[in-house]
Amino acid sequence: MSEESQYSEHPGGWIEWFCAHEDHQFLCEVDEDFIRDPFNLIGIKGKFNFFNEAISMILQPTSPEDQDLEDERFLEVYQEASDIYGLLHARFIFTSKGSAIMRERFLQGKFGHCPRIYCEKHNVIPIGLCEDLKTARIKVFCPRCEEVYMPKKKCADIDGAYFGKSFPQYLLMTYPDLHPKFQLLPDTQIQVDFEPTLFGFKIAGKQGSKIKKIEQSQQYNHIITQSNISSIEQNILSQEQKQYRIQKQQQQQEQELQHDQQQQSDQNKEQTNKKKNKKKHKH
Repeated sequence: MSEESQYSEHPGGWIEWFCAHEDHQFLCEVDEDFIRDPFNLIGIKGKFNFFNEAISMILQPTSPEDQDLEDERFLEVYQEASDIYGLLHARFIFTSKGSAIMRERFLQGKFGHCPRIYCEKHNVIPIGLCEDLKTARIKVFCPRCEEVYMPKKKCADIDGAYFGKSFPQYLLMTYPDLHPKFQLLPDTQIQVDFEPTLFGFKIAGKQGSKIKKIEQSQQYNHIITQSNISSIEQNILSQEQKQYRIQKQQQQQEQELQHDQQQQSDQNKEQTNKKKNKKKHKH
């Protein structure tokens, strides 16, 4: 099926046509009332040159015609309309209606499954690694292993900013029943890491999952680093205290020396004055 024939098969509005595109299957349809609300457009308008035209295009009750897709001006506005819709989409999915729609799509596996074997094809959630446009493409987050992967489904035209970094955690916090621990049968054991064995015996020197090993190494290094930092700080503190005590002692010694010199000087003056007085009495 050609691209033009695919567009012409969606007689609905622009939003329905846009979301029905094969590359846009992760997107949901944003309510027109949400798009018309000026509050939801705050911070978006200043980023685009054809903002008003793009909004009008998004709210069109009919889908574009074939000849529109050959017009350069239309394509310029369409590119901005796509990004504006994406940024509004990133806000809409945080509403009660938007999150409910995404919850149903997650449960239906519309976003794909985790490629990790031990996650047993657990459903994944779309995520963007950056909030800014044209920085990173869409990725998927697995709630079971809590890792981020490239989506297997065709999503080449979806910017990561259309979902944002916070959406998976927001969805899981809004609907706790989506968390993997609530979806397992009682007494079910989750095997998290692969451990290599030979005829049922562990192999010396083989630690299994490299990811887990790296994480443990990082945690260990963090603990060691913190311990080293604490010992270094204690050494610095003790050295500073020692230097302070030495300086105090030196100051006390200098004060005592000055006091002794002053006393000696006073005694010498007294003796000199006494001698002078004796000479005067003799004369």
